[in-house]
Parts: sequence; C-alpha cells; structure tokens
Amino acid sequence: MDTDMGKGKSDKAPTGIGADPTGTLDEALHRLHGFGPERLGRLTNHAPMAVEALAARGQASGVHRWLDLYAGKLEDYPDRVGPITATDWHSALGDPRRAADWIDHFARELAERPWRDVLAAWWPRLLPGMYGGSTHPVIRVGHAVRTLLAGEITEPRLTELAHGLGYWAARHRPVSVRSSVLPHADGTPRTAAAALDAVVPIAERDGGFPTRLARVAELPLWADAVTDPETVRARLAELVRAATHRYATHGHGEETMLVHAATAPNAVLRALPALPHELWAPSLRAAWTASAAVTAMYAPDEPVPYVPPGTITAEEVVERALAHGDEHVIKLTDTALDSADGPALAAALRAIEISAPLR
Repeated sequence: MDTDMGKGKSDKAPTGIGADPTGTLDEALHRLHGFGPERLGRLTNHAPMAVEALAARGQASGVHRWLDLYAGKLEDYPDRVGPITATDWHSALGDPRRAADWIDHFARELAERPWRDVLAAWWPRLLPGMYGGSTHPVIRVGHAVRTLLAGEITEPRLTELAHGLGYWAARHRPVSVRSSVLPHADGTPRTAAAALDAVVPIAERDGGFPTRLARVAELPLWADAVTDPETVRARLAELVRAATHRYATHGHGEETMLVHAATAPNAVLRALPALPHELWAPSLRAAWTASAAVTAMYAPDEPVPYVPPGTITAEEVVERALAHGDEHVIKLTDTALDSADGPALAAALRAIEISAPLR
C-alpha cells in the first residue's frame, strides 16, 4: 500500500495522540490482522481498539503484555466466500459471512485511492447501519481514523482501517425508531445530558444487544436541526461528554454495554476531521440514535450517588485501566481522557470498580 496516502490534510488529532513513536502499535496491529473481527459467533474482537487506545495514551510498553493476556479471545480469520464487486456490494451488505470478503474489498480500495477518499465514499453508505455488531464496527473505524490522522500513514494502520470498514459492512444493520419532540421549558436548546435523562428505558430489559435493539421503538429528538459543521462538532463532543459522565452514576445498569453510549458517538467524533463537512450533520444524528438507544436498552432503574475522583491524575487512571485489563474499561478510559474532567475520570474509575478484570 502507498504509505503516503492521505497526507497533506490539516485538522489532525491533538498532538501526541496516536503518534506512538515506539512503533509498538504497528507491531501489534500486524500481529492482530491474522485474526477475525469476532469470536464465538458474534462477540467482537476488541484487541485492535484496545491496543490503539493504549498506544495513544502513552502505554505502548504494556501493549504486547496485554495482548498476551487477551490472546485466548482471538479466533482464526474467517473463510472467504467470493470477491465483492462494484455491482454486487449491495447484496453483501450486512452479511456477516462475508466479513473476509469485505475486508479484502476495502484493502483493494485503500491500495488504489487515498484513505480519506475511501472513507468519504463509504461513510454515508455504512452510517445508517452503525448499530450492527453492538456498534463495535464504527468504534473500530474511529480508532483507526484517529491513528491515521495523528501519525505516520503506515501499512498496518491502513490495513486496520480496511478491517474496521469491512467489519462494519459485514455487520451493517439499520434501525427504524420514531422520534419524539422534547419539551423545552424555557425555549433554550436542551443539553445532551438532559436528553439522555429523557430517554425512556425499554420495558423488557433482557436478552442480547440485537434483541434489545429491536425493542427500541421511540427516542427523543436532540440536536436534529443542527447543520453548521462547527456546531455539529460541539454538540457531538457534548454528547460524548454527557454519556461518559452518566456512566459514573448509571454504569451499573450493564457495566459493559453502557460503555458504548459514550464510545460509539466518540468514534464518530474522531472520524469527523477526515470527512467532508456535508457528512457531519447526518453523523451527529446517527451518533445520537446509537447513544440514546444503548441508554434505553441498558439503563438501570435508579442511579447511584456520584463519587468524585479525588486527586488522581489522568495518567494514573490510564495506568489503573491497563492494570485492570478489561477491554471496555480501557476504551471507556480512553474516551474519558478526551475531556479528562472530574466526572469523566470518575466514570473511568467506576468502570474499573464494577467490571471484571482480564485474567
């Protein structure tokens, strides 16, 4: 692949995020690309996302040790069915049996065109189905894009984008939910936190993600009229922050799945700088639907009291997340550090407290 693809653009990720001068991330991604995107039928392989988060947060020295612990959750690369072409891709969309074919397809496209062009062409095709795979495919793409924006464009990082896009296409699943208008008591725009508080939990909160998702019939509208790109970015960042903060008091509803109420919209936020502005507004709406739907599916009956994080530093929280090892803890901590305020650090500490460690 052309390792200069995509250079020359501005609007990169913050300095120091994802750069990884050690080369450990590329080593880890190369190590992982021989494995499939899922295990046990539909559980997601989180390793590529977790190692990117660790490298981005200055924990590259622990990446291979963490991978050694996670290795038992990796499964062989899936079998190929047949090449996906420009004329038949529609019929293969959402077919998990074609995961390897989709990854091959995006690898070919990324070898022929700049990665930003491939992302821009496929983003509007894939965005309506970001809810498949428990939102993990878009999250994986978000990690891949952050790395490409922040550091050198290398073959393992481009291959990782192909894997993420291929997984997304294979697990593509649209949803159809009604929208309800939230009352605005004083005429001011409702905050993301208030909008998440207004989400009504589904009546039957049992079963897996696909079962629960099918029960989400109605969600409140939020930020639906926003079109200005910078306002879109600000509202999406607000949503990520609100969902992260909410985990500190509501994460016990389901300690693993409620992580995605924050990490799925954050993946979209991380991809925005690589996308044309006309794709930003629909991305905000899709991200809100994902965050609100996860909230509806796993919300607890009652919150717990907020516990301030004390004097702990962001670096210490990341170190605790790595020592704990759970992949969702690592990813939520990574998202929490994008704001790194007290409630966000409290959310990461709460995830460490209530999640089972990787052993």
